[in-house]
Amino acid sequence: MRWISLVALVAAVGLLGAGCGDGDQSATQTGASMSDESDAATKDESGGTMKDETGETMSQEVAMKSDASASAANGRLIKAVGSDYGQVVADGKGEAFYVFGKENSAKSKCYGACATAWPPVLTNGKPRAGEGVTASLLGTTKRANGKLQVTYDGQPLYYYVGDTPGNILCQNVSEFGGLWLVLRPGGEPVT
Repeated sequence: MRWISLVALVAAVGLLGAGCGDGDQSATQTGASMSDESDAATKDESGGTMKDETGETMSQEVAMKSDASASAANGRLIKAVGSDYGQVVADGKGEAFYVFGKENSAKSKCYGACATAWPPVLTNGKPRAGEGVTASLLGTTKRANGKLQVTYDGQPLYYYVGDTPGNILCQNVSEFGGLWLVLRPGGEPVT
């Protein structure tokens, strides 16, 4: 059992080291296709153990990205929080969301290895507007696996796997063929 935990920890550290800021990565470099029909990783909303598309338990770093403010009855809470970039759109815990510059519609293009590094913001119901965000800008888009991803002003939202509430590590970084930017409450990316 300790061996499995050690392997998971090494995988998480490797994922963090290989991500944000290492330049432009492509899906072929990581061995996964961005058009995979399932998400490689998503942040759990229920607080339960997470598994990747193969059914393997995911690293604790990725699995712990749950938001207790989301439940099956109520969609994910979305609010604005202060940051080094001014007010940005975030989850109920204050962890910032990103938009992917490669996307020009509500349809997600981040799957496979991309979704491992940049987990989609998922919801079990209609997203809820918290302080500082505009309810009419909140929406959802259906991912290839049928899960609902939160959108803001028509743009799919993502976490960065290495971020924590109050810490934005990958603003203005180019990966997987596009620029990753945090989002202002008005819907415009921070450039």
